[in-house]
Amino acid sequence: MEGAGITISVSLLAYALALVGELVFGLARISHFLPVRAVAAVYVQFIRGTPLLLQLFFIYYVLPYGGIVLSPFTSGVAGLAINYSAYMAEVFRAGILAIPAGQREAGRSLGMSRRLLMRRIILPQAFRIVIPPIGNFFVSIFKDSALVSVITMKDLMFTGELLASTTFKHFEIFTLVAIIYFCISYPVAKLVEYIESRFDNRTSREPASRGRWRFIRRLVPAVAEHKD
Repeated sequence: MEGAGITISVSLLAYALALVGELVFGLARISHFLPVRAVAAVYVQFIRGTPLLLQLFFIYYVLPYGGIVLSPFTSGVAGLAINYSAYMAEVFRAGILAIPAGQREAGRSLGMSRRLLMRRIILPQAFRIVIPPIGNFFVSIFKDSALVSVITMKDLMFTGELLASTTFKHFEIFTLVAIIYFCISYPVAKLVEYIESRFDNRTSREPASRGRWRFIRRLVPAVAEHKD
């Protein structure tokens, strides 16, 4: 159970940092500044093109040669956060690009700046679109956290390996480890399904005219603030 607690702590902290990285690199990927966009593209493509296991090894075993020594816990959190932020940044970018171009044109025609348009019109809708896939990443990070055992972190998987090697009860130990992982992941998966269904219901039940009026009500105070 101590190992399960470490697994949960690593997963939650890494996911929180990945959310921050998602916002930063997702917005950087659509930036008008070429250097910012290029750096973000290189980061995302490189991280997505290399395995998570290699990234964990690099952070824990290679960085000390450059004078950067991190504990197993910090290395595990950093590796998971870096890996997932790259994947989630692409999801966030796709959510922003999924907003119809007509809404951007409507905002510009009313004199809204790009920053105000993003804050009042684009981002609120993009967040609603990306919630289901981002929630699924929350489930995946719990399972991928088992890889941090390779850098000697005493998480659930590492503790199971130690117990199995000392007691030789591999069937009992790893079956229990699988059950604990399932007990952690299943409630999170159901929560994600519930949130996704709630957003789907709201979308399906909202009449088209009501959706247009809600869009207009968002534009009016935004334009007023912009003029002030």
